[in-house]
Amino acid sequence: MPTRNDIRNVAIVAHVDHGKTTLVDAMLKQAGAFAAHQQLDDRMMDSNDLEREKGITILAKNTAVKYHPKDGGAPITINIIDTPGHADFGGEVERGLSMVDAVVLLVDASEGPLPQTRFVLRKALTARLPVILCINKTDRPDARIDEVINETYDLFLDLDADEDQIEFPIVYACARDGVASLTKPENGSVPADSDSLEPFFSTILEHVPAPTYDEDAPLQAHVTNLDADNFLGRIALLRVEQGELRKGQTVAWIKRDGTISNVRISELLMTEALTRKPAEVAGPGDICAVAGISDIMIGETLADTENPIALPLITVDEPAISMTIGTNTSPLVGRGGSGKGADAKSGGRVDRKVTARQVKDRLDRELIGNVSLRVLDTERPDAWEVQGRGELALAILIETMRREGFELTVGKPQVVTKEVNGKTHEPVERLTVDVPEEHMGAVTQLMGIRKGRMDNMSNHGSGWVRMEFVVPSRGLIGFRTEFLTSTRGTGIAHSIHEGHEPWFGTLTTRNNGSLVADRAGVVTAFAMTNLQERGVLFCEPGTEVYEGMIVGENSRSDDMDVNITKEKKLTNMRSSNADVAESIVPPRKLSLEQSLEFCREDECIEVTPETVRIRKVVLDQKDRGRTASRAKKA
Repeated sequence: MPTRNDIRNVAIVAHVDHGKTTLVDAMLKQAGAFAAHQQLDDRMMDSNDLEREKGITILAKNTAVKYHPKDGGAPITINIIDTPGHADFGGEVERGLSMVDAVVLLVDASEGPLPQTRFVLRKALTARLPVILCINKTDRPDARIDEVINETYDLFLDLDADEDQIEFPIVYACARDGVASLTKPENGSVPADSDSLEPFFSTILEHVPAPTYDEDAPLQAHVTNLDADNFLGRIALLRVEQGELRKGQTVAWIKRDGTISNVRISELLMTEALTRKPAEVAGPGDICAVAGISDIMIGETLADTENPIALPLITVDEPAISMTIGTNTSPLVGRGGSGKGADAKSGGRVDRKVTARQVKDRLDRELIGNVSLRVLDTERPDAWEVQGRGELALAILIETMRREGFELTVGKPQVVTKEVNGKTHEPVERLTVDVPEEHMGAVTQLMGIRKGRMDNMSNHGSGWVRMEFVVPSRGLIGFRTEFLTSTRGTGIAHSIHEGHEPWFGTLTTRNNGSLVADRAGVVTAFAMTNLQERGVLFCEPGTEVYEGMIVGENSRSDDMDVNITKEKKLTNMRSSNADVAESIVPPRKLSLEQSLEFCREDECIEVTPETVRIRKVVLDQKDRGRTASRAKKA
């Protein structure tokens, strides 16, 4: 079959923070993608605000570099897909792999293969994609290059790679310095026999197969991602598998349900560096963007009008975590961060979205571009069950919505179970933990409570131990905060979906109850001084609260209704301790993720653009008491 030697399509896959985006930055700079006077940021591919804040890649993105071979040959376009490194965004990885002909597996020279490395490598091997191994961060003081390479070979064998797949080339790199080499450097040093990424580029050209095509085949192009533009409307990103796609061409649009309709390509765009530029034609192997089809969805096919042949739909793994998202039902709905009216914090009017129709429309829009998400109806007309890969993926969705002005009520994360041979099975995770040796016992105890079983333990002789556990996904809800406390902030934990196992039984992960406000009002310093002995408070003086709102964590296991709005009575009698200064312990500020972890079954979270509050599902104190007494009698 004929091949296109002027193009290569490759995805860079790795675990979180192993340096994918930094490597893509260096490739763009060294390929001359930017003018000398351009002001460049670090991690240019992380264009989303949340990606920059959290330091992770959330959305798979593509870029293209023009590589000029040193032998003076014609320039070659290398299309690069930068994929997320977190398991919760696995749907993005699967779409990225459907666009490419090979993958670069990036592994940290110290940390070695971690859970997400296993996840993305399994997907790549299943898709029969060739692999290039890149050992990054060779300059780390704790680098252990030989051991990491051996661990990677073990991982390939563990995933049943065949002989062809396990014979992969190895590149050693320090992406931050833009240096790569085919010769193994000393541990803790930058490769010395190179001053650029030239060996990495040449390895890609040699080992990434050029796209093949059939000259007589009709047009086939696969939609792998969606974007939007203020002027062009919905934009479909696709890879042309066969034939040619031209601007102004009429093509057959094969939808997910199999129906076919003819549409016109109003605009054709090709990626150069970080920008899309108009083009006239895209050939086999090209990754391009088209406009003019307002309702196109991921996984659909653009084909020849006279001979339309559909490509297979993109499939993703089943969701493992669900939570209920609905409209804000608290007494402070629509009243801003302080609850005192309105938009004092925002400096003006905020377009608040508080109706069920607005929330449902936003969730439906999210479904268009996020194939790993599901939205199901519930018994209530103003709440929906949203299912996703993990807690972080759903927290990112909620954080995005609150920044757009939505006010929401979010329920405690739950696991998505399924029936296997008449028995209930729940999702389990493979958790990899790196901790100093002195914290081994604390971590083992934490996992024992959560019914995790240890699969593997290794000591690299550096004072750190790596332990692998298989643990029910339920047990990891609320795990990270306790884990960081138990390891005094030194532990590193990563998990990946491992399948389903029979229901593990009852899990009790949070031992402490809640301090619940028993009336509406404003928090006073006097009340906080008296209550801080009862537990850890979440509110500061001047915060408006309502009945049923959780204002702190009780030091005991049961909930306690408290009056946090109590004021000091004014009297003309002199008190013996009148001049004693009372000190208030600073309250603990919970982020959205920490609030989701803290939540119990009878609690939910109120999310507004300015604040996150935890509250009881049933606000009235008497109603909660009656429900509790009925539960005891039953």
